[in-house]
Amino acid sequence: MKNEIIAYVGSGVFTEEDAKKLTAINFAFGHLHNDGTVTCEGCCKEKLEMIPQIRAWNPELRILLSMVQPERDAFTRCCADPALRAKAAASLAETAKQYDLDGIDLDWEYPCVPSNNSVVSRDDKHNFTLFCAEIRKQLDTLDGRRRWLTIAAGADLYYVNCVELPALMDSLDYINVMTYDLKCGFHALAGHHTALFSNVGDVFRNSCAQALALFVEYGVPADRLIMGAAFYSRKWEGLNDNENHGLLEICKTGGGYGPDYTQLKESYIGKNGYTEYWDDEAAAPYLFNGSTFLSYDNPRSLRAKVAHVQEKGYGGVFYWEHKCDETRELLDTLVEATKG
Repeated sequence: MKNEIIAYVGSGVFTEEDAKKLTAINFAFGHLHNDGTVTCEGCCKEKLEMIPQIRAWNPELRILLSMVQPERDAFTRCCADPALRAKAAASLAETAKQYDLDGIDLDWEYPCVPSNNSVVSRDDKHNFTLFCAEIRKQLDTLDGRRRWLTIAAGADLYYVNCVELPALMDSLDYINVMTYDLKCGFHALAGHHTALFSNVGDVFRNSCAQALALFVEYGVPADRLIMGAAFYSRKWEGLNDNENHGLLEICKTGGGYGPDYTQLKESYIGKNGYTEYWDDEAAAPYLFNGSTFLSYDNPRSLRAKVAHVQEKGYGGVFYWEHKCDETRELLDTLVEATKG
């Protein structure tokens, strides 16, 4: 895999022009239930019903369905029990066949980690390997057609210690490393949530480059790693206006979601008291108005990410989420940068 440009697509408009620019899309989200069944509802089902049209627009585009758990324990339960593993894997394979999908993406956040109020187990680490192997087996039994299996993965040390790398790669085609939200509501220091590199002096030294290098260190081939980009911002408030314009300052409130890129372009970048700054060290932009700090990706940071991905031999770039940039400036930047 090389030069991938992959979009997570949920609600919002998806056009013929979009289909022709991308190499793959992950429809968000299908639901894996704790009884091993699969459902697709709302905007996800609407997008799945578009597949014949999308295939006419671009027959080469890979279309996957990304799965989340509506119940707190669905992934843990389906992974742990051999009968449920088989049932869930068969349900996923049948869904792929029903909707003419090219594969399945698993967005479990996260094995062994009780984030998002999920119910997990220490046994998730090995059971997830078994589950992915069962899904791989079930997908390979379908109509002689090669189908893909991918996962979305956390971008830090906790994740690589909670799954079995490289054993998982026997079943997976690639890993979408979620190199965004690296600074979020857990962090009182305002900072870059999707920076390519870390800042000296940042006590939370995480970055896109560091995350992908960690996965390689743990045994994942570089060309099967996809770097994440953010089409939305994170926001910190109640900061001081100092020489760093809020960067790495302690906030009063912050780390929550800020405006999507569409809104940033309309009302924030160089507008309404906000000044855009560029951090050479992190290869990341940010906005500051004297008290509020916004972190996001822009065309310059995306070009830096693509250059790094190509230099290191990674598989490509994916982004969350397609609807967040109605201007298509960011997608067009990825396409142009990838072509060189």
